[in-house]
Amino acid sequence: MKALVYHGPGSKAWEDVPDPTILQPTDAIVRVDTTTICGTDLHILKGDVAAVTDGRILGHEGVGTVTEVGDAVRNFKVGDRVIISCISSCGVCTYCRSGNPSHCLADEGTSGIGWILGHLIDGTQAELVRTPFADSSLYALPAGVPDDAAVLLSDILPTGFEIGVQYGHVKPGDTVAVVGAGPVGLSVMATASLYGAAQIIAVDLDTNRIEKAKTLGATHGVCSKDADWKEQVLALTDGYGVDVAVEAVGIPATFRMCTDLVRPGGHVANVGVHGGPVELPLQDLWIANITISMGLVNTNTLGMLLKLVAQNKLPVGAFVTHRFGMDDVLGAYDTFGDAANSKALKVLISR
Repeated sequence: MKALVYHGPGSKAWEDVPDPTILQPTDAIVRVDTTTICGTDLHILKGDVAAVTDGRILGHEGVGTVTEVGDAVRNFKVGDRVIISCISSCGVCTYCRSGNPSHCLADEGTSGIGWILGHLIDGTQAELVRTPFADSSLYALPAGVPDDAAVLLSDILPTGFEIGVQYGHVKPGDTVAVVGAGPVGLSVMATASLYGAAQIIAVDLDTNRIEKAKTLGATHGVCSKDADWKEQVLALTDGYGVDVAVEAVGIPATFRMCTDLVRPGGHVANVGVHGGPVELPLQDLWIANITISMGLVNTNTLGMLLKLVAQNKLPVGAFVTHRFGMDDVLGAYDTFGDAANSKALKVLISR
């Protein structure tokens, strides 16, 4: 089969590799019909994720068709259309049972991490993928949900909702500022209203993304190139600061923006993937009674979000901006990696 293979920082290739096979009775093999590229994949290519080694097939998001199942798989059969969760969950270890499958202890001997696809084992940017723990890591795809909506449920929608909205303790009437209007930040904006946010402020350098955010749930937009960006946000809160500030970029400057915007007693929810340390000015923050949260998505809300998508209750249609065939995956990476010029959000890669 063909697959997108990582060969060290800055190096990748679409090349022939062996087809995956069933290794455990709980495995399934899925023909990948649609996949996409995540900002985390770009972090991997920059060398930010040292655990990803030369020869690894990238990708952890996908929609496909089951072609083979292990003897212990009970919920799926050959021919079933499925969403592949970015988290592989055994469903029975201590962390899975406590609602934290992102730290599944059974995953391929990894000592507690549920994100293994495209990380510690071969991923979904390929014609076929082996999915461990199929019964608890795949989701049946309703006939009426198109691939371009379903693939958003593999990672970004649950990430934005769980790590931004739920970890940020958004509640009815809150003002939420989301710093970073990329795909995951937009997912926060698209789901914050589920918990009753009254104002959702998109903060970004890119005015195009700010305008896109207003079609996906943002009530206001602020360009962080403006000298008075902070004052613009605070003016929307009568000067008190936002109730919840969500960091959705993954660099020190945007994390500091969030701590500058949040009101005393508020929440900062870090969703961005950080490739280096961030200074935490505790000498200023300890007295502000704020809560800072962060985490890796569990995808335990995927089923619920799928129901909302199936009923057209979430504005997911505008996320996909570019479409590619699998043989043009390198072009998809070029487009996604140059989002400032290409205006790319999610790029769809389909067979």
